[in-house]
Amino acid sequence: MRNVGRSGTVGDAAIASVTVVALCSGAWLLRSAAESEAPPQPSAAQAAADPDHEGSAASALAPSPPDRIRIPSIHVNAPLIGLGLTGSGSLDVPPAQKKNLAGWYEAGTMPGETGTAIVAGHVDNAQGPAVFYDLGALRKDSTIEVDRRDGSTAVFTVDAVEVYAARNFPDDKVYGAAKRPELRVITCGGGYSRTTGYQGNVVVFAHLTAGR
Repeated sequence: MRNVGRSGTVGDAAIASVTVVALCSGAWLLRSAAESEAPPQPSAAQAAADPDHEGSAASALAPSPPDRIRIPSIHVNAPLIGLGLTGSGSLDVPPAQKKNLAGWYEAGTMPGETGTAIVAGHVDNAQGPAVFYDLGALRKDSTIEVDRRDGSTAVFTVDAVEVYAARNFPDDKVYGAAKRPELRVITCGGGYSRTTGYQGNVVVFAHLTAGR
């Protein structure tokens, strides 16, 4: 897999596949066998044909690592850890046992910088719902706040919430470079199989609208 530079360009299917596999075991649903407990999924109304051109954007912020992500409408308030690449060159994931923890790809764009910043987290673990369990319930125009190490907060507005099957994951659309500060938040989603777990991913597309 090609490494990801500070330009925010990501263009390799290995990242998508490891997101699907490593974030999406569905161990909790497998144990409970309760289909009614499956996480919410976004409706077609929350999709956008061209999220890169939704809304006006704020000016990019100076580089600063992120420490926390907050999504008030779905009650997310979680610390962020840096994610690197595994020995095989794929994106690593947060420890599954820490349910209220998300990670960001620290070799790529920092949230608030020009480019595409990537945040990923588990939808559940063996004990139950995890940090991004309700991500599929997020709606357009919702706010995502990222607290940064320099004391600033990058405020993003949601352009779209979409779900993709693993076999059709649009790498360029999700991970590709952007000319403005953008954010992708990713977890598991789509159909659920008791033999293979979740079949895809929920992806939130957002862009920077304020810095404070």
